[in-house]
Amino acid sequence: MNLKTLKPIALSIFMLTVLNVGAQSKLDRQTLMTIGDKAVTVKEFTEVYEKNNQNNTVVEKKSVDEYLDLYTGYRMKVMEAQAMQLDTSAKFKRELDGYRKQLAKPYFSNDKVSDALLHEAYDRLQHDVRASHILIACDKHALPSDTLKAYNKALDLRKRALKGEDFGALAMQYSDDPSARDIKGEEGRPGRKGNRGDLGYFTVFDMVYPFESGAYNTKPGEISMPVRSDFGYHIIKVASITKAIGSTQAAHIFLKLEAEATPEEEAAMRDKADNIYKELMAQDGKNWIESVNKYSDDRGTVSRGGTLSNFTVSRIVPEFIEAIKDIEPGQIAKPVRSMYGFHIIKLISTSEIGSFEKESYGLGQRLEKDMRSKKSEEVVLHQLRKDYKFKHNDKNMEAFMATIDSTILSGSFVPAANVAMDAPLFNIEKKAFKVSDFVEYIKKNQKPQKFVTSSTYAYQLYEEYSNKQLMDHADQHLEERYPEFAHVVKEYYDGILLFDLMEREVWRKAIQDTVGLQDFYDRNGSKYVWGDRVYAAVISTTNPESLAKMKAVVAQGVAVDSLRSVISRDSIPKINMRKGFFQKGDNQFVDQTEWKKGAVKEIPSTVDKTMVLVVVEDVRGPEQKTLNEAKGLVTSDYQAELEQQWMERMRQKYPVTVNQSVLEKVRKRY
Repeated sequence: MNLKTLKPIALSIFMLTVLNVGAQSKLDRQTLMTIGDKAVTVKEFTEVYEKNNQNNTVVEKKSVDEYLDLYTGYRMKVMEAQAMQLDTSAKFKRELDGYRKQLAKPYFSNDKVSDALLHEAYDRLQHDVRASHILIACDKHALPSDTLKAYNKALDLRKRALKGEDFGALAMQYSDDPSARDIKGEEGRPGRKGNRGDLGYFTVFDMVYPFESGAYNTKPGEISMPVRSDFGYHIIKVASITKAIGSTQAAHIFLKLEAEATPEEEAAMRDKADNIYKELMAQDGKNWIESVNKYSDDRGTVSRGGTLSNFTVSRIVPEFIEAIKDIEPGQIAKPVRSMYGFHIIKLISTSEIGSFEKESYGLGQRLEKDMRSKKSEEVVLHQLRKDYKFKHNDKNMEAFMATIDSTILSGSFVPAANVAMDAPLFNIEKKAFKVSDFVEYIKKNQKPQKFVTSSTYAYQLYEEYSNKQLMDHADQHLEERYPEFAHVVKEYYDGILLFDLMEREVWRKAIQDTVGLQDFYDRNGSKYVWGDRVYAAVISTTNPESLAKMKAVVAQGVAVDSLRSVISRDSIPKINMRKGFFQKGDNQFVDQTEWKKGAVKEIPSTVDKTMVLVVVEDVRGPEQKTLNEAKGLVTSDYQAELEQQWMERMRQKYPVTVNQSVLEKVRKRY
């Protein structure tokens, strides 16, 4: 076949496709039926039909006619709920709004960014970092000159450390993190040794994101360039990056040492710790509990054998982690010194980090609440500015900002009388946001500020305000921009309405209408019948002596209802008993016993060493259940009757007319 032949064939196929699509589109717009005074188009029906009849979601595909009946009933109920104004209640609005907010979240995050952050978090979870830092404080809204000054100071300290000055000594002298320095004890308040900048071990989400990234991206033994966080600039010295220990349980013997202890007192305490350790090792640790009770100053854990609550690396002093890194569960580490005293540590257990699939949900939850999630938000905002034609009015903005004075820094800004309040500051599509709108936002959100200029703070508020308006605008137009979102929200709307309606008209009535329920049972009681049953006792025990005693009691003809009192009276140990009526399938041991009055059978369990004794006292043939015995089934059936009666009234209220010619076309489509 040559190209000249292929071309008309391809064209004809294309034309047929276009014609077919056009025909389908025309059919979709046609009215399939009317319910009351509401017209239902083919598209409305087929969208729901196709969604609920996907081969992978249902066992059996329903025919068009079957589903049309279901759909008609569903639309009637929604219309009735709307007629009753159930969708105007505060409860309904609150519930729908909650669902909508959850459904909208994915539309305000960037999947690629979020996925990258999630994998980054999981990768970091695999390792624990030990690091020290020096903080040069700098407010996140500080003046550019102050920011530069802080940066240069941090840079200078880094250079000094790289030249060989002791990092811990520099931290004690220059760091704005107070934990770096010693605190002398005062009356009624004990002293504390400073950490010299050592933050111990940490893992993902333990530190603010910029600091975390700075630490994980610095090699052990190296010092980072200044890292900016909301607190200021950090220079970070990484001591080690090791395999994560996960959640850990350990016990310790703690020997307390005051912060002001003399070198002699410390040496004496070290000798004491070494001697306790030698005692433990001499007996392979078998005297651990005895040693805890005798020596530990941690009275809160003595009663638990020194056992601490499960901890992760960031919840325990770093010396602990150093001590347990190289030992196995059950082993005891050599004494270690912390800022609190000496510890002799016994490792109980550790748990490894799970797979990405196992850990991702928890990490995702933490990611949502962490500042790093803003990276995804920034990407979304950038795209929204394009999508919704966001445009600043620079001239009006500059004019208004020129009127901002220092009162905004005290949280008391009021615009001057000559401010052009109607001047537009920015546009989102065709909607203009005026100076007056922003002024109202300032009045509601301004707070006292330090270390920042009036202009800087005003622009910060403006960025918050404009971003919020953009996000709100996008949220308001989600349904029209994303039809799939509109469909899901509509499903939730209908679902909540239907639940409220059914609860009001059917379910609650069936439960509360005791007279109606009794009447229904009186009319239909013969439907609720017990099958063949036995009244029996199932006695189980792992104690052969107890079994022998129970067999002797049964042999005396003691009634099933009296067996418990005999067990109690004779103090027969390790006996479990279940008694009552049993049908086939209720109990495997009863099923293995002859259904004969007075039958007794001993059956060994196939699962464990349990021995079972079945005692049959009575055999019953089929008989009608009482209302109480069948209440669940009776209530369910009564609800079905109430719904049927109610739907008959609905069909009178909302008559249905089906366009048969259109329906036939829909049938042919499927």
